Amino acid sequence: MRDVPINERIRVRQVRLIDENGTQVGIVDTREALQMAREREYDLVLVSPTAVPPVARLLDYGKWRYEQQQAEKEARKKAKRTEVKSIKLRPKIDTHDYNVKVGHVRRFLEEGHKVKITIMFRGREMAHPELGYKLLERVAKDLEGIGFVEMRPEMLGRDMNMVMAPGSKPSPQPQAQASNPNPHS
Repeated sequence: MRDVPINERIRVRQVRLIDENGTQVGIVDTREALQMAREREYDLVLVSPTAVPPVARLLDYGKWRYEQQQAEKEARKKAKRTEVKSIKLRPKIDTHDYNVKVGHVRRFLEEGHKVKITIMFRGREMAHPELGYKLLERVAKDLEGIGFVEMRPEMLGRDMNMVMAPGSKPSPQPQAQASNPNPHS
């Protein structure tokens, strides 16, 4: 949380003052507002320094800061964190191993994570990148409806990578057909 200027740290001549009950007092000299805060045993807090004139409130700074921190903590808790999980395959993968790996990818996608699928080529396998493309297309087809291909397969050195994201990608074709009705019907 960033530091907010309070009391004597406020370095502007005038502020738009809001009292402890939330009613607007109006544009007041900063020294006068500070005097009001002291009399009522509150802090003068600059809540909107970019406004013209800046907005200041009379409030209990410790309590206000605590509430701000709690709100930020709650927002962080509710924020959805997505990770990019990684699965590695080989071009000559056995059927059972393939099914296990696809099961992992399916679980990650259902949990809401993106998945980077890497095909690792060794030695002479580099001469047949089409095997990697076929394998990645098979994975994408097997997981259709659960996830969609966010990044098409591409070679990076000895690896071929593809990224899948959770959910199903909306297909643009039905919209195009709806806007272009067949005139011959």
